[in-house]
Amino acid sequence: MKNLLQSAVTAIAIICSASTGAQTKAPKLENSLLWEISGNGLSKPSYVYGTIHGICPSDYFMAEKTKIAFQKSDKLILEINLSDPNEMAEAQKRNISSEPLSKKLAPAQLSKLDSILQKNTGFKVKQLDGFTLAAVMGFISVKTFDCETLKSYESDFIDLAKKENKTIAGFETVQKQTDMLANAYTDAELMETVGDFSKAETREMVEDYKAENLMNLNAANEKAMNANVIKLILDDRNKDWAKRMPEMMKKESLFVAVGVGHLPGKDGVINLLRKAGYKVKPVTK
Repeated sequence: MKNLLQSAVTAIAIICSASTGAQTKAPKLENSLLWEISGNGLSKPSYVYGTIHGICPSDYFMAEKTKIAFQKSDKLILEINLSDPNEMAEAQKRNISSEPLSKKLAPAQLSKLDSILQKNTGFKVKQLDGFTLAAVMGFISVKTFDCETLKSYESDFIDLAKKENKTIAGFETVQKQTDMLANAYTDAELMETVGDFSKAETREMVEDYKAENLMNLNAANEKAMNANVIKLILDDRNKDWAKRMPEMMKKESLFVAVGVGHLPGKDGVINLLRKAGYKVKPVTK
């Protein structure tokens, strides 16, 4: 069971990635996962990189431009500092539900969840009864990839940071992310969102990611989302990060690695930093 649900972080990250296209009238951006931030009084440039929170090893890549930018930076910033043992312990803890799903969900919801699980994973809901709905949904999401085990960009950046003696920090905590997800979706909405995932859509997303096509990634996932989901999963977080980055970038060069869906859009990190007076340009080679 440990291999099935490694952490609540994976669950949250993949579920949230389904919402990356909700922003409308997105400013057109060049094809690049890596962006350089300069000007506005900065003595050294910083970088923001769009990750995919899980990808098959056969699809994984890290361009030379990314390695060079990472080496130039002083500090790694992630959504959550997954190198912190306390955060990882909290992630594991939040996989486990205080109330079994068989008691928490209404009979109709439990039946629907069982159908989704069996269709996508071969498991029955009673086998995962003690886990949170978010963790189970994350497990289902992982199964839309064409491999058994996913590779993590965040983990590799952490390994590189340790190797190069860079400090590591996170914008958020596991508790904040799990609370955010709980506030953004009702149980019914969460099941509906993940129940619509398909292998074909995941494959298309991965191909667009490998092509570094931010506009396709932004457009492909456009779905009907209520204002609460947009506000909590995208807008509030992007604005918070863009507000905090200027003071951090004054002190040292950052390599900020966050989900690729946070980069494009009217209220995406790139546009928000540009509005704050920074020059944010794609690093294409």
